[in-house]
Amino acid sequence: MMYKFMEFPDSTEVTHSEMREDGSVKVCVERPVEGAFKTAYWELPSYRCFDVEGFGADELAEQRRYLESNAHLIIRFARNGGFENASGF
Repeated sequence: MMYKFMEFPDSTEVTHSEMREDGSVKVCVERPVEGAFKTAYWELPSYRCFDVEGFGADELAEQRRYLESNAHLIIRFARNGGFENASGF
């Protein structure tokens, strides 16, 4: 299951999985473009990027900076079943 973390004004959406048994979290960054989607998957906390379709190197670098700033929140929410289930928010 993927949980919504953020949606930006350009319709880019960031979603994340629950925390996996190995302590990692899968993150998906997706943006609609002319009948399709640009997609990139990331793994936290390693920041490994994989299965990229449509995003360029500059966009991926921007995504990494964003994830580095927000990984602590994404990981916290992943432990608790998404933002809606995180206490204190």
